Amino acid sequence: MSSRAEAAKVLDAFTDGYNKAYRKLDPALVDRVEGGALAEIAKADLAAQRAATPGGNPGYPALKLRDARFTIPKAAGWPKFFVADTLSNRDRNRWLVVFTRDGAREPWKASYLTLLAAGKVPEFAVDKDGYAEAVPASGDTGTAVAPGALSRAYTEYLRTGNNGPFLPGGQPAQLREERAQLARTPTFWTEYIDTPDKAPDFPPLALRTVGGGAMVFFTAHHREKRTMVKGVRPSVTEPRTKALLKGDLKQAVTYTRVSESAVRVPAKEAPGADGGARTVFLNRIESLIAVKGE
Repeated sequence: MSSRAEAAKVLDAFTDGYNKAYRKLDPALVDRVEGGALAEIAKADLAAQRAATPGGNPGYPALKLRDARFTIPKAAGWPKFFVADTLSNRDRNRWLVVFTRDGAREPWKASYLTLLAAGKVPEFAVDKDGYAEAVPASGDTGTAVAPGALSRAYTEYLRTGNNGPFLPGGQPAQLREERAQLARTPTFWTEYIDTPDKAPDFPPLALRTVGGGAMVFFTAHHREKRTMVKGVRPSVTEPRTKALLKGDLKQAVTYTRVSESAVRVPAKEAPGADGGARTVFLNRIESLIAVKGE
């Protein structure tokens, strides 16, 4: 990617492909324009909708993205990525769509989506030619934590409660509290397995921000197994969940979810006395992608 004009064409191709996929409810069309966590979410959505509407949804209201501001990092080799900061016809948030490309013969695909309120988008550092700086996943990143370490640190936090590089509280802490309430109930107990993700399928992507920190996008997968007490059979009633169900509901049901997170990581030398050296969640999207009965 070398110009904003090229980036605009990629954004248009994405919205066209996305709208066609949701009108025809065809997961194969999603694979042409989306990758990573975003593709997993969309394909599960389409499978659920297709179960309810096998003939497709020709009246699907088209997604429109406008007021696009492109942040393009300078990169000599592959893979490449860039960020489109847009407004949509869905809500008042800024939609940050991260596009990735693995090689010269590969298409650009939308791999991450982050929703931020107006004025909450970090300011990216750019050079005199207007190009941003991609922060490497590991090595000398200049950040308080390497982008490639965040997915594992996050899943470790969900397992142990150790904040690690993250600022205490917020959405992750709320998720742990919700899980604690479901750990053991009168009718079932719950086991959680959180899996960190990395390249090549789910690469963490990062852009340098003004001040030396970075905005990082990363993925994780989450499995939740509910095992019923003796004499109680599991049940699934929510339509989308039911559409994704495979296997027989006898004693247990396992839900698989994928999350895509956007965080702000401070520079390595940022002061830590007031929490300034902690990583802060900006947005997190989690979606159910599979259900298995046992």
